[in-house]
Amino acid sequence: MKKIIYWSVTVAVAGFLFGFDTAVISGADKPIQALWNTSSLFHGLFIMSSALWGTLLGALTGNYPCDKWGRKPTLVLVGVLFLISALGSAMAPEAYSFALLRFIGGVGVGISSIVVPAYISEIAPAKYRGRLVALYQFQIVFGILVAFVSNFLIAGTSAIDWRLMLGVEAIPALAYLLMIIKAPESPRWLVQKKNEKAKARSILVTLGEQNPDQVLNDIERDKLQNSQSKLFGGSYSKPALFAFLFAAFNQLSGINFIIYYAPRVFELAGLDVNQSLLSGAGIGVVNLCFTMLGLSLIDKFGRRSLMYIGSIGYVISLSVVAWAFSTDSGGLTVVAFVFVFIAAHAIGQGTVIWVFIAEIFPNKVRSKGQSLGSGTHWFFAAAITLLMPFFLEHFSATEVFTFFTLMMLGQLIFVAWFMPETKGRSLEAISLDTNNNQGALDANR
Repeated sequence: MKKIIYWSVTVAVAGFLFGFDTAVISGADKPIQALWNTSSLFHGLFIMSSALWGTLLGALTGNYPCDKWGRKPTLVLVGVLFLISALGSAMAPEAYSFALLRFIGGVGVGISSIVVPAYISEIAPAKYRGRLVALYQFQIVFGILVAFVSNFLIAGTSAIDWRLMLGVEAIPALAYLLMIIKAPESPRWLVQKKNEKAKARSILVTLGEQNPDQVLNDIERDKLQNSQSKLFGGSYSKPALFAFLFAAFNQLSGINFIIYYAPRVFELAGLDVNQSLLSGAGIGVVNLCFTMLGLSLIDKFGRRSLMYIGSIGYVISLSVVAWAFSTDSGGLTVVAFVFVFIAAHAIGQGTVIWVFIAEIFPNKVRSKGQSLGSGTHWFFAAAITLLMPFFLEHFSATEVFTFFTLMMLGQLIFVAWFMPETKGRSLEAISLDTNNNQGALDANR
């Protein structure tokens, strides 16, 4: 078990790079727009959302290296992309090269959101799978926190402080590459794609699996029962629908809008620049603390219970923020309930999304299912981030937060009526029940 934890933590460092890369741009947002004198629409498309469009491409195509080359080589590729992006964007001479290098980092983010949850879910025992896969989300929010704190500490230190903010990411990217080189391949990938059962068994034994032969038999049975390779149509329609809805709701909460534009939102609420940056760091602290809480609860109370808590928290917090802007009730109210919103996200969607999507697909199409869920997630993330500078010019903050509130009412309905529970069951058992339409998942609601 110690080795499973070690490799889960090591692989999840890609999540730290994901989180850092996502949040670090918030500190460079306004300085870059002033430096290159760009319009709001250009700034949203080429500066703020370029990484997200790269993430969308990585999410939609990352299943190919994940399936063809294996989980481990794909994890190494992720580290290389992050390193190139961090160094390049920090030295970019103008807007277009900056956008391209941020796009490259985004491809790394997109691929990591497929390969990391898939890898960890495939080496983790069912009893601990939820919290081990959720380590990826923990590392994401830890990376977000470090990025906010790093931006706060670097801001004002020099005329090129925004370049330093972006370049710091090269340090953890290099450390991740050095660590990941010795990681073992996924035993489920070895059986599914290479038919290397002896090697897979050896890895299972090394990881501390007490019943490696039973696990191999289950993997083999799943391979025979799920021979269809096409994701859409037929027996995979239910998990595909779940993955799409889950991922769409994640971004329709407004979470990336808050993370990317936190300083701007707080300034709209009346805070000055320094207070806004410090409040951004506060977002990182709240996100981290409640992700840790979700991590400790996911295998005890289940995925669906956490989603209930998160959905209700979303609706309450977003409603109050919309009301505060409409009545000009003061920046502290907005800050306080944005923190409640972040807590609701962290304990619900933040903790559950990558776990749930990694669990509901059979071994045969897991990376394709991850690609569907991740691609949906990042399409909505990119679209929202691209359009937000424009929307904030043409719509009030009240209208924006009211829209997000209505979307989260939709998520609450999805959780209450449709979302199945998957805790404590092997990947092969979940696959068997879902694809044979036996209803066992629905019975575990």
